Amino acid sequence: MASAALLPLAAQAQTTSTDAAAPAAQDDAAADEGQIVVTGQTTPNRPLITASADITLANRDLIDQKAPRSTADMLEMVPGIFVEATAGAVSNNYSVRGLQGGGQRFVQLQEDGMPILYGGGGADFFFDQDLTIDRLEAVKGGSSGVLTVNGAGATINFISKAVNHEQPEGAVRFTGYNYGLKRADGYYSQPITDKLAFSVGGYIQSSPGVRKNTNDYAGWRLKGALEYKFDDGGYVRLSAKGGDMKNAYYADQPYRFTDGDPAGVPSLDTQFGNVGGRAFSNIAVPVSTFAHSSGYREFNYDDGIVAKTWQARLDFEKPVSDSVTLFGHGRYLDYSYDFNGLFPGSGTGNAGLTSAVNYLTPGAASPINDLLTAGQAAYPTATRFGIKNLRTGQVIGSNQTALLNALNGNGFLQRTTLNHDAIDAYDFGFNLGGRWNYEGNGFTNSLTVGVMYYNTKRDQDQSATASVVNDVRTNSDVYDIVALNASNQVIGTLSDNGLVSYGDWGAGIRSRKDSSVSLYVNDEFAIGDLHLDAGVRWEQDSATAWDGNTAAVNQAVPAGTAGVLTTVGSTWDGTYTVRKATKKAVAYTFGANYLITPNFSVYARYANGFQMNNVDAITGIELYEAGVRAQMGRMFSGSATVFRTNFKNQNYNFADPVNPSVQSNINADLRTNGVELDLNFRPVPAFSIDFQGVFQDPKLVNLAINGANQSGFEGNRPERTPARLFTITPSFKLPNGLGEIYGRYKYIGKIYADAGNGVALPSYGVTSVGASFNLSKQLQVSVNADNIFNVIGLTEGNPRQGQTQAITDGYFYARGIVGATYGGSVTFKF
Repeated sequence: MASAALLPLAAQAQTTSTDAAAPAAQDDAAADEGQIVVTGQTTPNRPLITASADITLANRDLIDQKAPRSTADMLEMVPGIFVEATAGAVSNNYSVRGLQGGGQRFVQLQEDGMPILYGGGGADFFFDQDLTIDRLEAVKGGSSGVLTVNGAGATINFISKAVNHEQPEGAVRFTGYNYGLKRADGYYSQPITDKLAFSVGGYIQSSPGVRKNTNDYAGWRLKGALEYKFDDGGYVRLSAKGGDMKNAYYADQPYRFTDGDPAGVPSLDTQFGNVGGRAFSNIAVPVSTFAHSSGYREFNYDDGIVAKTWQARLDFEKPVSDSVTLFGHGRYLDYSYDFNGLFPGSGTGNAGLTSAVNYLTPGAASPINDLLTAGQAAYPTATRFGIKNLRTGQVIGSNQTALLNALNGNGFLQRTTLNHDAIDAYDFGFNLGGRWNYEGNGFTNSLTVGVMYYNTKRDQDQSATASVVNDVRTNSDVYDIVALNASNQVIGTLSDNGLVSYGDWGAGIRSRKDSSVSLYVNDEFAIGDLHLDAGVRWEQDSATAWDGNTAAVNQAVPAGTAGVLTTVGSTWDGTYTVRKATKKAVAYTFGANYLITPNFSVYARYANGFQMNNVDAITGIELYEAGVRAQMGRMFSGSATVFRTNFKNQNYNFADPVNPSVQSNINADLRTNGVELDLNFRPVPAFSIDFQGVFQDPKLVNLAINGANQSGFEGNRPERTPARLFTITPSFKLPNGLGEIYGRYKYIGKIYADAGNGVALPSYGVTSVGASFNLSKQLQVSVNADNIFNVIGLTEGNPRQGQTQAITDGYFYARGIVGATYGGSVTFKF
C-alpha cells in the first residue's frame, strides 16, 4: 500500500468532489500519473510526500486484493488501527494508536467526506463497501480532529466512484464463500447529456455468517447519484441511498486453557462453534408495561441485527474566481437497527461456566442459587432440582450425576444474556465553506474556512434484557430449571421457558439528542521546499439526555407467566431523568514538512483534539508525531513515523470486579509511545512486498473505579490493546497482465483481557493467500483463502466480567477469529 501512497496526489479536503480523481490505475505506468484525492489536506495538487500528516490510501485494486468481508476488514488496511473483527460482519470494535479495545471512539468513518454518523460509533451497521466505492483514504491524527467531528484519532474516508460523464461503464460481481455467503454486486454509470450524468449501484446478499448457524441473514443496499457539471469545472450532485440488511452477531463463547494455550470445549469448536440456534427464537421476555404495553418484549435470535437506512444528500462545488471556490455538502440520514444478540457469560462471568451438577446444587457454587432458594420456598416438598430440555423434553435430576456430567460431552451449563437493543434515529448534517488559493512570489497559500452543523436524535430501547440457562455446544439447547420429587417427576417449574432472570441490565430506555455547530479554519503555506500547516476547529454541542428511571418497586410479571420469579426485575417506571448541557471545545493542530530531495522528506505534527459525548464529559486526545517519507523509483517507497498519544479522561462502564452484576464507572488516562511503518519493496517489476506495522507501548495512568484511585493498575497495559501488530504482503504479477498471486501474514501481539493484566490472551498470526486472473479485458476471476493454517486467535476475554479477571477451573470466555475460510468472485466489466 505504501507504493500507492507516495504517488503524486491531488490533495484536497474531505469537502472535495470525488470527480477530481482519475480512475484507479491499471498498471504501474498509469499509477505514476494518477491523481488521487487525499483526505486530511486542503491544498489542490499537493504531493503526499510533502504532507505533514500520516496518510494512508488504498485504491480499488488493493481493496479487491484484501477481499474484505466487512468494514472491519477494510480498516485493517490502515496502519495504527487495531481491529477486533470477531463479531461478524458488523458491530466490530476498532481503536487507534494504543486506545483500549472494545469501542469505536476517536475514529470517524466517512463516506465521500461526510461522517456516516455524527458520533462515529456504530457506523459499520449502516455502511459496507461495494462496487460503488473507488478507494479508501485515511489520516491518523493531524488535521483529522479539525476537518471532521469526533475523529481526532483518525478519519477513514470511503470515496465513491466518480460519475462518468464521458461514456457508459458498468460492472457486475458474483461472490461466494464456503460458509454460505452469496452476494451479487452491480454498478452502472453513463452520461445523459454533455453536462448531466448518473450512477447507480449496490448489492444483495444472503449469508448465515461465518460461524455455524441455523438460518441465513439476507438484505440489500442501493445508492444512486445524478450530477450536473458546470462549464467552469464545478458540479452539483444529488444522491440517495437505502438499505435493509440482516447480519449474524457473535459475542464471547467458552474456551479452555491447556498448557497455557487456548483450546476449545468439547462440542463447541473454537473456529466455527456458535452457541446460538433455534432454541433462542421467539422468546417472550416479561417487561414493564411502560416500555411495552403488552407486558412482553420478544427476543428473536433468527432476526440477528436488522439495520435499515434511508439517506438523501446534496453536494456542490463552484469556483467563483480563479482562486476562490465555494463548496457545500449536506445529508439527511434516517436509520434504525434491531439488535438480537446473545452474550454468554455476561454478568456471571467465568464463574457462570460450570458443571450442571453445580448449577443444580443449592449453595454459593451455583450460578442460579437465588433461583434455587426461591424454588425451595415455592416447592417445599421437592426432593431435588433438575433440568428439562425445552427441545426434547428430557428431564435429568441432580442425583443423575453420570448423565449430567456427560451432557454434550462436557457436562457444563452456562448463563447467557439475551440482549434486545433497538435504535430509531436520524442524523442531519452539512458542511459549507470556501477555499482560497493564492500564489505569490516564491510561495503559495491555501486557506479553507467552513462551518459544520449536525442535528441528531437517537431513541434506544434496551428493555427486557434477561438471561437463560443453556448448555455448552453449537446450536445449544435452553433448559428449564424444575423441582422434582423422589421419583424425579416434575412437581414445579422455577424458570420461565428457560429464563432465570429479568431486567439484568436495568431500565434500558434512553434517548440522546445533539445539536452541534463547528467553525473551522485550515491553512497550508509553502515556500520553496518547506510546507507549514495549521488548523483550528471550535465546536459547540447543545446536548440533551433522557434516561429512563428504574422503578422503585418492580412490576409483577404478567398473569400466567411460568416460574417462581414474581417481578419483571429492574425496569422502567415510565419517567425520565433529563439532563441538558452545552459543551464547547477547541481542536487545533500544526505541522511542517521539509522536502530534502524530490524523493525524501521529513515532517512533524502536533494535534490536540476531542470527542463530544452528549451531556457527559468531553474526552481529549493529544498527538505528537514525526516521520520520514522516501521513494526510490520503483525499488522502494515508504514512511516511518514515531508517535506519542495521550488519551485523557477515558470514561466507560464495566462490571464491578467484586460483583459482576453491578456496573462500575471507570475513568483513566492512557499514554502510548510507538513507531509506525508503511513500506513497499519492489526488487523486480513483477514482485513486490509490503510491510505495515505498529510497535507501541500503551500504559494506563490515573485509573479510578467509581471515583476511587486504583494504584495497582498504574503502568498496566490497557485491556485489549496489542503492543505489536504488523502485516506482510508479498505479491507476484503474472506475465502479460494475466493477473496476480499474493500472500498475506497478519500478526497480532499478546493482549490482556483486563486492565488488571490478569488474563493474557496469546499472540497469533494469520496467513492468507489469493489470486486474481484476468481472463479478458472484461472478465476477472478472484479466489482467496483466509487463516489457511486454522490458527486460534482471541481478540477479547470476558469484557463483562470485570476489570480484574481470573480463569475458573481452566475455563474462560473469549471471542475468537474463525478458522479457514475460502471463496472467490467473478467480475464482469462493461
